[in-house]
Amino acid sequence: MLRRLLERSMRWLVFPRRLPGAFEKAVLYVTPAAGLRYIFRPIANIDPALLMAARTLVRRGDVIWDIGANIGLFSLAAAVCAGDRGQVIAFEPDAWIAQLLRRTSGAQPIAHARITVAPIAVASEVSLRSFSIAVRSRASNALSEYGSTQMGGVEEQHVVAAFNLDWLLSKLPIPDIIKIDVEGAELEVLSKQVRMLNEVRPVIVCEVGTNTADEITKLLNSASYCLFDGEKPLTNAQTVNRATWSTIAIPEEKKHRLP
Repeated sequence: MLRRLLERSMRWLVFPRRLPGAFEKAVLYVTPAAGLRYIFRPIANIDPALLMAARTLVRRGDVIWDIGANIGLFSLAAAVCAGDRGQVIAFEPDAWIAQLLRRTSGAQPIAHARITVAPIAVASEVSLRSFSIAVRSRASNALSEYGSTQMGGVEEQHVVAAFNLDWLLSKLPIPDIIKIDVEGAELEVLSKQVRMLNEVRPVIVCEVGTNTADEITKLLNSASYCLFDGEKPLTNAQTVNRATWSTIAIPEEKKHRLP
């Protein structure tokens, strides 16, 4: 009851917070509408696996696509690591969260990579899709065919433009790293994206649900990707046989990116 009251009473507030010192204490604008953890939890503890992935995998000058960027924790961490020669494209179909991302982008010094906000969904094909806004936490928003109990129900649905990875390659800078957090739609995002997986072959940081783990494993293995558990240190990391909740997929020929 208290949590629901806090979520409702604070949801439209916006607060500046700072990333840990390893990320130059960069300013990130957060809101309880995306989840109370962004207000009450130490920023380093909100998603340590994502921060570790950014610190370990992103190199200066990299292009990063953040699919399902939400408030931009990974986008900002990657922007710091990529530096002024890099670029981050943050895909976020929730228009309210997208404007928050733009505010974070505008607060960065020129030494950080530019964060470009794309207020669109990424899916299997170019189309219009129904996008559900969660009752409890906008961090769990999802294409309407997906989502989880973390949503606490659907508050409203929006029609959003959706594009697939291979189509986006013809319009945007080629990514070195893709991060995917799409609340169960990860298989749709990656399936049949032949040019992305077989020609461009970026490093992939992906949240994978248990119901898609077997198919994601098969898909990435068939494209000669090595899978790692992103919640474990990547120094001298061992491959895993099945995609995990925080999967890091690295093309066999790019394993030198690991420390």
